[in-house]
Amino acid sequence: MTTFPVIASTLSEKDLGNFILEKYNLNSNFECKLFRTGVNHTYFISDSDTKYVARVYCYNWRSKTEIKEELELLQLLKNNSLSVSFPISDKNGELIQEVNAPEGIRYVVLFSFANGEKKRFMTNDNCFAIGSLIAKIHNITASKKIDRVNYDSEILLKKSYNYLKPFFTEDLSEMKFLKEIGEKISKTFQESNLTDNQKGIVHLDIWYDNFSINAENEITIFDFDNCGNGLLILDVGYFCKQLFFIEQDKNQYEVKVKSFLEGYKEFRELSDKEVNLIPETGASIFIFYLGVQAQRFDWSNIFLTENYLKMFVGRIKDWVDYYEIEKN
Repeated sequence: MTTFPVIASTLSEKDLGNFILEKYNLNSNFECKLFRTGVNHTYFISDSDTKYVARVYCYNWRSKTEIKEELELLQLLKNNSLSVSFPISDKNGELIQEVNAPEGIRYVVLFSFANGEKKRFMTNDNCFAIGSLIAKIHNITASKKIDRVNYDSEILLKKSYNYLKPFFTEDLSEMKFLKEIGEKISKTFQESNLTDNQKGIVHLDIWYDNFSINAENEITIFDFDNCGNGLLILDVGYFCKQLFFIEQDKNQYEVKVKSFLEGYKEFRELSDKEVNLIPETGASIFIFYLGVQAQRFDWSNIFLTENYLKMFVGRIKDWVDYYEIEKN
């Protein structure tokens, strides 16, 4: 009987573990456990002393060139003594593995584990530290480009809106809002006229779920899967946007944003023009991630509903209203 084709599979943790043990010359004490499925699939490879993270890229999500560019960026940051989760070479010096999954070739990369804990409710000192690390990363990535996506208005806003159209009617008030605010933000971006040094390689997904904090308040950032080229203030705006929804007390939000920006400014200049773009950049990335969920409907279909759209767009509206983007 012919095996029926699939669009997505979850690799056996046992067989993936054996594959990694052989490729990386790890001893038999290491075990492989599935941590989560999502845009990509994450496994932990560990023994009693050492822990690694294996990312299994989903089929046709990233090209081998895109993954290579991501890994070269991580090596650049590591070589500059910045605290990031970095790729591990196998016994032959290779960083990218290929697995013949049922749907086709999928890529596998082993990363160092980011020690510490994920803290949703961060202290002022935590916010200062993450701001400092982002600034140090931007000092390395400013004015550089990689062979990956350019995060401009077309990608962040227009294409993301178009990805949603097959799932939601454009007559919905939420869709009308996304189109209108997208056009306004696009115009603001076009008029920003930032310098080349204020553009570069961005992470685009810096929030509490993608960094660890240890007891010494040292930050390690991971998951650069969405890295690309764009305004560096995108990373700043997105972190502020995430913090906005974590801190229900907006007085606490303002205090922590101030600490975050002070940490950033300790190591890198942040112009008034860039700071003024924080509301637009935060909103644009949230719209972008709605588009990602539509692109990866095989992963997101359980919550990509009209109710979810209303909730998600409601969050964007709260942010827009708080910063009065439309009035500005």
